[in-house]
Amino acid sequence: MQHGRILFNGSVWIGAAECAVSLKDRLRGLLGRASLGPDAALLIERCGTVHTVGMRFALDLVFLDRAGRVLRVVRGVRPGRLWVGGGWRAARTLELEAGCLDLTVLRVGDTLEWKEG
Repeated sequence: MQHGRILFNGSVWIGAAECAVSLKDRLRGLLGRASLGPDAALLIERCGTVHTVGMRFALDLVFLDRAGRVLRVVRGVRPGRLWVGGGWRAARTLELEAGCLDLTVLRVGDTLEWKEG
């Protein structure tokens, strides 16, 4: 896993982000974790759909295209869902613990940026 931050409008929006790039990290995702925390997220590359089977907590999801533009925001996805998709252009998924960040600030078309380090 790579560690970094998520920027929104040029400012740090999520300070403790991880990025799953390898097949192993993308398949594992957040499985086995008890929580993520209030200022944390997982960005999964090459991922346009997710499941929450085996999850221990609900998720908020932000689906992004290849350029990091917001395509869809889904709030409060409970554990046990077999499929939640972001649409045919979705290339990345940002997973957050449900309710930890105010997602009402995001609009379709906004851009999020991954900053390593």
